[in-house]
Amino acid sequence: MLYFSRWKTALIWAVVLVGVLIALPNIFTQNQLANLPDWLPKKQLALGLDLEGGSRLRLQVDKDHLADTDATIAVLSRRLGELGYTNPNVEGQRNGRILVEVPGLYDSQLLKDILSLTGELSFQMVDTSMPVQEAIDGTPPEGDEVVYSFDDPPVAYLVKKEPLVSNSNFVDAQAGIDTSTQEPVITFRLDSIGADRFSKATKAGVGQSFAIVLDNQVLSAPVISEAIPGNTSQISGNFDLSGASNLALVMRAGALPTDVTVIEERTIGTDLGAAAVSSGKIAALIGAALVILFMLLTYGLLGVIANIALIVNVVLILAVLTLFGAPLTLAGVAGIVLTIGMAVDSNVLIYERIREDRRAGFSVIQAIDSGFSRALATIVDANVTTLIAALVLFILGTGPVHGFALTVTIGIVTTLFTTFTLTRWLVSMWVQRSKPKEVPGAPLRLVPNDTQIPFMKLRGLTLGFSLLSSIAAIALFAIVGMNFGIDFKGGTMIEMQSREGAIDLDDVYSRLDELNIGEVKIEPFKSEDRALITVGSQGEGEDAEQTVGVKIRGEFQDDYEFPRIDVIGPAVSSELSQAGGLAVALSLLAIFAYVWFRFEWHFALGAILATAHDVLLLLGMFVIFQMEFNLWSIAALLAIVGYSLNDTVVIYDRVRENLRKYGTGMSLSAILDASINQTLSRTILTSLATFLALIVLYLYGGDDVRSFALTIAVGIVVATYSSIFVAGPLLMLFGLKGRDVIGNEPPATASEQNGV
Repeated sequence: MLYFSRWKTALIWAVVLVGVLIALPNIFTQNQLANLPDWLPKKQLALGLDLEGGSRLRLQVDKDHLADTDATIAVLSRRLGELGYTNPNVEGQRNGRILVEVPGLYDSQLLKDILSLTGELSFQMVDTSMPVQEAIDGTPPEGDEVVYSFDDPPVAYLVKKEPLVSNSNFVDAQAGIDTSTQEPVITFRLDSIGADRFSKATKAGVGQSFAIVLDNQVLSAPVISEAIPGNTSQISGNFDLSGASNLALVMRAGALPTDVTVIEERTIGTDLGAAAVSSGKIAALIGAALVILFMLLTYGLLGVIANIALIVNVVLILAVLTLFGAPLTLAGVAGIVLTIGMAVDSNVLIYERIREDRRAGFSVIQAIDSGFSRALATIVDANVTTLIAALVLFILGTGPVHGFALTVTIGIVTTLFTTFTLTRWLVSMWVQRSKPKEVPGAPLRLVPNDTQIPFMKLRGLTLGFSLLSSIAAIALFAIVGMNFGIDFKGGTMIEMQSREGAIDLDDVYSRLDELNIGEVKIEPFKSEDRALITVGSQGEGEDAEQTVGVKIRGEFQDDYEFPRIDVIGPAVSSELSQAGGLAVALSLLAIFAYVWFRFEWHFALGAILATAHDVLLLLGMFVIFQMEFNLWSIAALLAIVGYSLNDTVVIYDRVRENLRKYGTGMSLSAILDASINQTLSRTILTSLATFLALIVLYLYGGDDVRSFALTIAVGIVVATYSSIFVAGPLLMLFGLKGRDVIGNEPPATASEQNGV
């Protein structure tokens, strides 16, 4: 295990070098990058909207025209290009959903005005051969239709169905101000076919009117005073300069092939993005520093090696994200910080095995070699269970959940690489050059050697407590209920910042009450000049939710800025709640299948029940303290699912090993006590290392990240408890016998039984 051929050594360091080169541009500014040699990579890590600031919309294509989704994406991209945004993210999703993300655009209303407008524009002659009311009451003449204006109340027009010109005839369009009337106008240019048709129609229709129809509503109906020759003209109508600019843009980019509906809207202001970047950097750096210090204190020289591997691990995560252009979100930063805390677990497992084998009489080299080899299966099992939870989260998740799952998934892969290649190579080089006579010591030892705590004597008390607390959590969930955020129940959340002075909450309440938008909650937020407004779901479809945001902005835009706007429609909230529950259920099912495959049914069922116990207690915490349950909460729950199973699998792996080693010569109770005591040091060290990283996240993360960090921190305490006091006793309850394990695999050899 400690021998490395030259080609393996070269391959390991080639991977590390490539990772460093790919990640290197992220430490330079754009100006500095321009001065670097051309052979160096120049691509930098993309930042998500929550770090860079910008707007996100999720659109739903009309259900009857899902086949037009690809063409719709093309038109949306052209419209964003006309706005000046050359690299927006416009991607199709399941069931006709389209995600649009535009970094640097902080006006989601502008984005909605431009992207949700179908843009079917046409000029249609007004038919005066019949009074319009007669056409409404009866049947319009053949070839005619009744169209209403944008006015309030709307005005009806009887128009010819056959348009004079339509979208395909517009070559260019620009908004401006008519110098004579000082009204907004759009100057447009037609192609030759449209120009010829429009010229002939206006020549023949002098004294008549033609309607300018946008998305089946009349903007205006000017009277033709004279023939309009040429291919350039102007239109005016029921719009201001901003509306004229938007319409001109739509005319240039083309109409959508089908209607789209805004079902989700999120905006993050530039100051929030900058603050998130700053807090994210601080959290990552301090978290890494604390974990590095912790490893140095607990493992000395071996801790130095682990820290080198840890730094390379983070570099490789950043390199992978940079290489594939995956944006780093605030949730991704949380995933990296959590990976920093959990990545030490593999090294702790190895180092604790080395210490244990050394105490058993192995030579230093034998102890090191066996430490790596015997920890391999445990590390793979522990990481695969976490990986399953992360992959389920990645597939079913969205928004911050997706970003968190992505970095955790990458982090698990890079952790396995650094642990079994780089760490082992560094230890091998140290052994070959130093020829140590003893395993390096350390100034800090948290758990004494050879503890003999009789955990199983407490099993009646601990299992009883866990059963009662789980039942209580279920009862609380059913009776009191969860405090679901808008992610799961729909609604609007708007952060307001006063343009001058502190916010007058009474005035805000009064003005909101006049808007008649239903249940409203207002709370101070971060500082005296900020407040957070939460409006419950309107329960009347997607448009009703969007109307709330429009009303609030219209009422307060003169006095306030809006650093953050979240609008979640009922379709998205319903899907998110279903996907969240499905993610937890599927991850538990997949992990159950894996653990059963790797172990026996006793272990699989015990691991799942212990993990379900942890999830129930965490849900109970959300109910008792009425903490908001949102997408971050789902991510935290699945992180704990992975962590809890990781912890339990490590203990179960040692139980299985001891069952093979001692067979029926020891009682199951004694074997369980021995296994838990043998892994106790690893359990405590890993929990503390992860806890340190989470403390930093809690102190320096935003509000969502703080709740996320708190949930996982509590979850670690619960998971540590359950892996010791629940998972082990359950094996006794299920009647596990030594023959259940020994019958499936050959018993240990005599040398293994004697510890040599």
